[in-house]
Amino acid sequence: MKISIIGSGYVGLVSGTCFSETGNYVKCIDIDIEKVKKLSNGELTIFEPGLEKLFLKNIREKRLKFTSNLEKGISDADIIFLALPTPPGKDGHADLKYILKVADQLGSLIKDYKIIVDKSTVPVGTAAKVRKLIAKNCKVDFDVVSNPEFLREGAAVEDFMKPDRIVIGTESEKARKILSELYSPFVRQGNPIIYMDQNSAELTKYAANSFLATKISFMNEIALLCEKLDADVDLVRNGIGTDSRIGKRFLFPGIGYGGSCFPKDVKALIKSAKEVEYDFKILNAVEFVNEFQKIYIIDKINKYFKKNINGKHFALWGLSFKPNTDDIREAPSLVIIKKLLDAGASVSVFDPEAINNVRNVFGSKINYSKNIYDCLINADGLIIATEWNEFRNPDFNKINKLLKKKLIFDGRNLFDTKKMKNLDIEYFSIGRK
Repeated sequence: MKISIIGSGYVGLVSGTCFSETGNYVKCIDIDIEKVKKLSNGELTIFEPGLEKLFLKNIREKRLKFTSNLEKGISDADIIFLALPTPPGKDGHADLKYILKVADQLGSLIKDYKIIVDKSTVPVGTAAKVRKLIAKNCKVDFDVVSNPEFLREGAAVEDFMKPDRIVIGTESEKARKILSELYSPFVRQGNPIIYMDQNSAELTKYAANSFLATKISFMNEIALLCEKLDADVDLVRNGIGTDSRIGKRFLFPGIGYGGSCFPKDVKALIKSAKEVEYDFKILNAVEFVNEFQKIYIIDKINKYFKKNINGKHFALWGLSFKPNTDDIREAPSLVIIKKLLDAGASVSVFDPEAINNVRNVFGSKINYSKNIYDCLINADGLIIATEWNEFRNPDFNKINKLLKKKLIFDGRNLFDTKKMKNLDIEYFSIGRK
């Protein structure tokens, strides 16, 4: 098939690359001319494990192309995906200006039947708005479909190629048949394509992300309670995670969730509920708990130093909101760094992928290290904010020699508490003795 994807950000680029890998001809469209040039020259603009190999292969095979010209980009497409950003507005609602602007342009450009697919995360009712704007200037038949993505940053290629499920919101039998053919290579192992109405499909994405955010926040609350009751959150997690009704995933306590999805989607669902006069009490609590959790490790640091960290120097490992990505959107590390700087401390940081993105935020206010050990030199303590694999088995003897004080504040519970005690390291983690 011939596919156009409007928006070459995270979702658009992964989707376009994976669709081209199954033999489709894909054009990715973006208004950022510099980005289009880089992508056309084989230079990825995001970090995602496994993506580069497929990306370069399909450019060579001429199945994956990039353009900034909307009209040329969609002219011969069978299906047009909208993979545009929906950032949170000041009131928390998803801002649809990019999607609605493109929808308004598409009407006069469509010359034959096409399927327009909302791939972006959008509030209930967006498909109807897109249809109305396109129909205003369109003289041919078309369908608008909701097809939310469920990609985990750091595992997006695997998620796209082998999805747990595919959700498609449409009442058009023609669109259903075409999309079934498009997605058939991805569900050969029997995972379902779930069809539903557009409103239900739009709500499904928000419900899924908000439920996962709730699991994380619940476990963070349990971790704080463990500290007060002299219990161990790792043991509690194992005890409940083996219950098939609960499951093992998203039960690891830490310093809060971040990224482009969970914070934004929780806010948007709360706002959507308010618009129909429903107070979503659980999600309000989830949002509150997550914001508190981001500063909880600062509370531990302040308690240790008796609320006087002015002039102290800290090493911080991990800047991205999760491992295997360079994404720092809503990352807890940013909150921690700001709090330390505001209190008069200095910070040296290291991350395998996100250094440049953080440099754009803090500039010369913090020090950027080339590796995990350079980061530690003369630091009064080490803070761990992201659970990158390379942090899991460091040289502790080297750590102890480089730090001024054998002190670690671990926001991701990477290390064994007994081992830390044997190494004579003062070790503070989340919800453990």
